Amino acid sequence: MTNRIDRTDAHGISRRDLFKFGTVAAAGVVGAGALASCAPQTSGAGTSDSGAATGEAGTAAGHLREGLPSFLVKPEPITDIKETKDFDVVVVGAGASGVPAALSALEAGASVALLQKENQAISQGNSGSGIDLATSDPADVANLVSQLIADSQHRSNRALVELWAQNSGEAVKWVIEKSAESGAPVIDQGNQQHIPLITKKGYTMNFITSFFGPKPLTTGDGMRALAETAAKEGVEIFYSTPAEQLVQDDSGKVTGVIAKGEGGYIQFNAAKGVIMATGDYQNDTDMLYYYQPDMTNLEPKQTNKTGDGHKMVVWAGGKIEDLAHTKMLHDFDAGPSSMCDMPFLSVKNSTGKRFVNETVEMSLMNCYLRSAEDAGHYCQIFDSTYMEDAADWAGKLVDPEALKVYMPEEDVEREGVFEGQINTYKADTLEELAEKLEIADVDAFVETVERYNELCAAGADEDFGKPAQYLVPVDTPPYYGIHRHVRMSAICSGVEVNENHECLTPEGEVIEGLYAIGNCSGRFYGGIDYPLTVFGLSLGRCYTEGYVIGRMVAQK
Repeated sequence: MTNRIDRTDAHGISRRDLFKFGTVAAAGVVGAGALASCAPQTSGAGTSDSGAATGEAGTAAGHLREGLPSFLVKPEPITDIKETKDFDVVVVGAGASGVPAALSALEAGASVALLQKENQAISQGNSGSGIDLATSDPADVANLVSQLIADSQHRSNRALVELWAQNSGEAVKWVIEKSAESGAPVIDQGNQQHIPLITKKGYTMNFITSFFGPKPLTTGDGMRALAETAAKEGVEIFYSTPAEQLVQDDSGKVTGVIAKGEGGYIQFNAAKGVIMATGDYQNDTDMLYYYQPDMTNLEPKQTNKTGDGHKMVVWAGGKIEDLAHTKMLHDFDAGPSSMCDMPFLSVKNSTGKRFVNETVEMSLMNCYLRSAEDAGHYCQIFDSTYMEDAADWAGKLVDPEALKVYMPEEDVEREGVFEGQINTYKADTLEELAEKLEIADVDAFVETVERYNELCAAGADEDFGKPAQYLVPVDTPPYYGIHRHVRMSAICSGVEVNENHECLTPEGEVIEGLYAIGNCSGRFYGGIDYPLTVFGLSLGRCYTEGYVIGRMVAQK
């Protein structure tokens, strides 16, 4: 059959096409008008043009757009092919899902190409978790799957979560072993991060937890080492070669991908399948504001995450999962990550005032800090008695001496931190502490602490209802503060896939030969925010999907 780029007319968007993009507001659909004649054409999968496909960007009724944005408009087919290469499996994206997918497919007997738009493998974070099935109660594993689905507001596809639960221990152990072959800085932390979950739920369960570190080393170092192992074993890796379009035959089957090499466009044919492992879309502002308008004032942590895979799958007939999309916003680095969820007094930097019942987890604080004035900034406040006051709280306290590594003003050797992100301070007065923490209204901050101390003395939080056991005063100098700045670590929503991670059309039909994994694939989560129920779930999921789907596609 003759290869081509897509089955639908590049200049027309039908009612069926609208559903490819997930839930679309009725007002946006009505405002879209004559989509075909007005839509600007794009030439690839990079950051989309500002403005919508039709109409100017607007803020009517609080919405950022009046029409469909240009990133949803399929570009003209690329025909100037300089070279063609043939493989069994082509993996697009060398990250925490793509590198394992490529190596796993190779080990299963396939010839494999791994395409990466960067000049090296890229990943973030440190911990990736999997369940050791051999030492875990099957009923408890099933319960954890149900808990994760509940944490995602019951919008997850259970089959996708089960894929992680039933394969993650094997996959994470494999990632640890294969990464170590190239000298990666990796250890198995086992249950270290999971004791609170196991204790709270009474689980008979054990974890295998990869840890690439200590900081400033990350999983990126691990994936670069794993890519070295993959290359030595036979995976052909093409760095600085961004994929731009999928190739389909007349039946719609995906048969390859076109990428831009140094000398022009290269068509990589894939006899068994193309696996999209391109990550999220946080750095394409048009995509971000369209699917995540509440992220307008919150900064990305990553770079060059432009939703390339999402776009290419849509252009090939696929669908992006329905709104709302799941976001991940954290700051584990300003102070100890083990203290980030401890319910110390919290205040906004913009006002100096308390704003929340502090039992709210750090991963949810972004919901209170979305304004331009707040932009994700807040402070945790405690005093010199914190080691005694919070001794029984969930989490792990770091004593004053060890806390110095997070304090820019202390002259100590830094290990296990990102120096540019540490932001913890100590002061003898509240006024001095407020200045160091960059709190805008010092007087309001002092009044807030005084009011909080009154509530602690009364043993009842009449302002926000925090339980009495967490009401400890801030009245004994020196005073401490951690200025946390939550930013986007990832957008965890992608294209619709089935239990085998095959990409689906809006009608639920399989697009043959096309797979999506990691943050390019959808329906693993489903809530507004990424759940921290299992520490390291995000990377564990990516490793597992790469390991399982790479092997599955190779064995077709």
